[in-house]
Amino acid sequence: VSAQEAADLGITTVEAPTIGDFLVNLPGVATREVTAENGETRREPITQVRFGQLSLVSNLMHTVASPAVAYLLITVGLALLLFELFTAGVGVAGVVGAGAFILAGYGMWVLPTNWWAFVLLAVSMFAFAVDVQTGVPRVWTGIGIVLFVVFSFTVFDGMSLSWITLLVAILGIVLTFLAGMPSMVRTRFSTPTIGREWMIGEMGRAVTGINPDGVVQIREALWRASTNRSTPIEELDRVRVVSIDGLVLEVEPEVGAAKDYRDRSPRSDAKGDKGSAEVTDPESGSVQDPD
Repeated sequence: VSAQEAADLGITTVEAPTIGDFLVNLPGVATREVTAENGETRREPITQVRFGQLSLVSNLMHTVASPAVAYLLITVGLALLLFELFTAGVGVAGVVGAGAFILAGYGMWVLPTNWWAFVLLAVSMFAFAVDVQTGVPRVWTGIGIVLFVVFSFTVFDGMSLSWITLLVAILGIVLTFLAGMPSMVRTRFSTPTIGREWMIGEMGRAVTGINPDGVVQIREALWRASTNRSTPIEELDRVRVVSIDGLVLEVEPEVGAAKDYRDRSPRSDAKGDKGSAEVTDPESGSVQDPD
């Protein structure tokens, strides 16, 4: 709006196109009138004016009160805190996440927001936590993503975020909970990958249905697994590890495993092979065929 429109709307009381005009109209500032060489009269401040700047803390709080910064801080903070819940002890992620969450809380407090949007955010993080616990992103991850997107577009009342800010946060959350978080949690709580031959023959339980791929639990650790298509395994069924291919376990049901007809290893004949039998003459030392 123009200066006159601002005055008409009651936004300002005086027109001050320059800092000097603004200063001489401040309450409590003593002024005097001076005449320039061209005969123009203007006012100059007599009171000594000093310009200051915000302190470090005040400047930080001013920055945090920006909608984009507050939104990104609460997103990063909650994601790091959720990650810290599934790790042993308190680490750097927990400290950084707590700090980001506290700063975001101040920013959201001073900005106009919709309180019900934070309910959506809380339910979204709970949904993410359900699938992080299992180590495999499933339906709950999808629910969490949808709720987070709705939160992103409705958190501020009368204010909107730039598409770059929204894109960074939403893509970051999607990649974190679809790929990053499950992988990190499985890595932290899985057994070492060196010397895994001991796993062959181990019994476990199917966390998901395996037909032919799925997830199994062996000694409290989650592993990706595959099985023969002719013997799909239902969720919670007992399984046996038969081989290991990289980071994927090949499993079979505890009862009713499929026979592998590709195995063409020679088998012993109970009756023996007459054509291969030989007898040695003890006197001459020659080899004779009994037939």
